[in-house]
Amino acid sequence: MFDQKQTTTQKHSSKIAAPAAVFASISSKHNSISLVPMLVAVFLLVSIFFSAPAFSLAIGSDSGHQLQANQSFKPSQELSKLKRVRAYLKSINKPAVKTIQSPDGDVIDCVLSHLQPAFDHPQLRGQKPLDPPERPKGFEINTESVTESYQQWTDKGESCPEGTIPIRRTTEKDILRANSIRRFGRKPARRVRRDSTGTGHEHAVVFVNGDQYYGAKANINVWAPRVIDPYEFSLSQIWVISGSFGNDLNTIEAGWQVSPELYGDNYPRFFTYWTTDAYQATGCYNLLCSGFVQTNNKIAIGAAISPRSTYNGRQFDIGLMVWKDPKHGHWWLEFGNGLLVGYWPAFLFSHLRSHANMLQFGGEIVNSRSSGFHTSTQMGSGHFAGEGFGKASYFRNLQVVDWDNNLLPLTNLHLLADHSSCYDIRQGKNNVWGTYFYYGGPGRNVRCP
Repeated sequence: MFDQKQTTTQKHSSKIAAPAAVFASISSKHNSISLVPMLVAVFLLVSIFFSAPAFSLAIGSDSGHQLQANQSFKPSQELSKLKRVRAYLKSINKPAVKTIQSPDGDVIDCVLSHLQPAFDHPQLRGQKPLDPPERPKGFEINTESVTESYQQWTDKGESCPEGTIPIRRTTEKDILRANSIRRFGRKPARRVRRDSTGTGHEHAVVFVNGDQYYGAKANINVWAPRVIDPYEFSLSQIWVISGSFGNDLNTIEAGWQVSPELYGDNYPRFFTYWTTDAYQATGCYNLLCSGFVQTNNKIAIGAAISPRSTYNGRQFDIGLMVWKDPKHGHWWLEFGNGLLVGYWPAFLFSHLRSHANMLQFGGEIVNSRSSGFHTSTQMGSGHFAGEGFGKASYFRNLQVVDWDNNLLPLTNLHLLADHSSCYDIRQGKNNVWGTYFYYGGPGRNVRCP
């Protein structure tokens, strides 16, 4: 185990709930107070809202950034928004049988398995999580390390009881950082074609396509890349993809990400994602909507990963595997070495209900150009692939699950770096790491203006 200093940046929306709360408090007590204090209160409100300059509020733009604009403060609208935020929080923050305070500031709630958000879905209501599936042939579990979760909330020996699952508690601040309540916990709706010109999303990835795929596996090097803008992110993940790159795109995604907007800090966090319509209206991160069914009491999806790799120092990676259960057809997720996290029910999907037609591995960042030039948000370790082990980030032991539930080495890979002067990628193969690649970069530099 080892430590790496982290720079935590908290970026929150303007604190606009307070005036609305005062207004609500005054309104609710109007029958119990005397006339004089009421007149004083009204005078103060009038002074605030009419004689003072208009409040400057942060407004979400179409690009996902906050713009400062003077607009009149409307307490009724803000009170309505706050009510919607709290109603949403009530729907996803389920009653806990135990609460754990993580050293990184997270609150982890231990929630009864059958009360998790997934079972709010009409097709899952009243059900319980399924038993573990058959693992792919050729997969070996190291029983000595199967209990490791590599998350900070477990550092002091804390755990959730059997029959519960750990869920990272979502706060009002989390939601208020988002562009809107409706889009909270979702990736921006966008074209997914890897020609990223104009989309702001840049990749350094390997992929296979042209066949039927039933799963993917890899070990992913964990770093804490610097994310410059609060509405950018940096992630490293596996994509399981089916459908066209139009509105019918189905994806299952898992890996680690640094996202100040979603989490309020710069820690690398274990995450999942799914969509059935190219990120438009379906799917979400982690457990922020009904969909993914968690079965494990040791892993909190969305929690920070610890330890992390250091430049020219110790390296740390996590194993991830996503595969389709041949018996029931659901897509299962495994973290580390043998920890089953849970599954995406087959009925969530259209094309992925049968199989995937593309697998992708690698890094992605958002380049907002908020300062007028290319972002300095890092991908991977923040260093180019050519620097190699201990300096550049890597994926190793890339494997695929075939139609007969066999785990096989991945071959016939295609490499893609949208802007190789900003972030690049190099593939290799040996007897220890199997198929592997290094990837990443610093973003803005003399060759990436």
